[in-house]
Amino acid sequence: MSPSSAQEDLLDALQKDGFKYFLEEVNPSNGLVADSTWENGVSSIAAVGFALACYPVGVEHGWMSRQDAVERSLVTLRYFQSSPQGAEPGTTGYQGFYYHFLDLQTGQRSWNSELSTIDTTLLLYGMLTAAQYFEGDVPGERELRGLSDQLYRRVNWNWAQDDALTVRHGWLPESGFLGYRWQGYDEALLLYILGLGSPEHPLPKESYNAYTSSYRWDALYGYEVLHAAPLFVHQFPQVWIDFRGVQDEPMRARGLDYFENSRRATYVHQQHAIQNPSGFEGYGEHAWGISASEGPIQGTEPIERNGHTFYGYLARGVPGPDDGTLSPWTTVTALPFAPEIALPAIEYFHKTYPQLAGSYGLKCSLNPSFRENPETNAGWFSEHYYGINEGPVVLMIENYRSGLIWRLSGSSSYIQKGLKQAGFRGTE
Repeated sequence: MSPSSAQEDLLDALQKDGFKYFLEEVNPSNGLVADSTWENGVSSIAAVGFALACYPVGVEHGWMSRQDAVERSLVTLRYFQSSPQGAEPGTTGYQGFYYHFLDLQTGQRSWNSELSTIDTTLLLYGMLTAAQYFEGDVPGERELRGLSDQLYRRVNWNWAQDDALTVRHGWLPESGFLGYRWQGYDEALLLYILGLGSPEHPLPKESYNAYTSSYRWDALYGYEVLHAAPLFVHQFPQVWIDFRGVQDEPMRARGLDYFENSRRATYVHQQHAIQNPSGFEGYGEHAWGISASEGPIQGTEPIERNGHTFYGYLARGVPGPDDGTLSPWTTVTALPFAPEIALPAIEYFHKTYPQLAGSYGLKCSLNPSFRENPETNAGWFSEHYYGINEGPVVLMIENYRSGLIWRLSGSSSYIQKGLKQAGFRGTE
């Protein structure tokens, strides 16, 4: 489906405004990017990964010069290359992995966060994307490629297996590995492909089989889907990898690919909003998209009101948990899969809720059902932006229009190897 001229203009604005996040919410001395626009916040290494992939998009659109993009990327890569690695608490990382949240100024671990295997993965995809784009035979671009390669090679995926086939979610210097492992369909599809492609510490093929062995298929609203409740799970792996026409064994067995599965999941979310089983306000044909997001409650304890339970930041999804909180950015990142329903939804949110407008495009989330004063209040609206939302907005608009990030990732020999080791091949 081709966008109308008005829709094209809206996508232009959303992509450019989203890109501004990575120009402005950054410490220029170390390249660390803010996790969100909350005051006195920290850096998220995933947001840094998205920034590194967004800089090539900025160059392509003329929003920044190639030299500026190279210099910004080098500042970031040099920081991660030289930052302290070790098992003691006061470091930036260990075994090639990095802590989920870092102090924006010092780069040291923040919030007692975990050494995160999935967030390190997103950081690495950004590094490898930059390495594929900046291929010039000039000193800065050669150094960029060399640092990206070095940082990827030193990640010890085997250590993160912790004597089993699957990979742990993370590790804490105070107590060791977290109890959870990456298994079953989730964003760690990216992790296993990158781990399988490692030239130094590769995951064994059996680890991918162990990951997929607990896949769960569901029939939801008339669609058979490989189940993941939050919409971002269906989208994040395909920010980087074009899965159209390639299949691993679980997908071959169903005659699908991950792209088609994500298209179906997009329609599941729309149908959930149309049928609206819990009777939330604001849901409908053009108002859908439930994902991990900020919610109307500050703090960790949910609140009961008018027969509904409302939450703070939560991995919401379909069929649940659902508290009436919608994430408009997920309609933008659904563009490659189902533009015929994504474009009208993007327009709807833009026109219907001026409260969502801000300096970086559409804000994080809204909940029309949560009203402090039912007679005068139009509901709850987030006042914040998150780097892990803004990055996919910029990159998926670009994939929808030009396929740039898909081409860059697809040309990486490491990602090619990882896909092959995981058993991906073209449809027969």
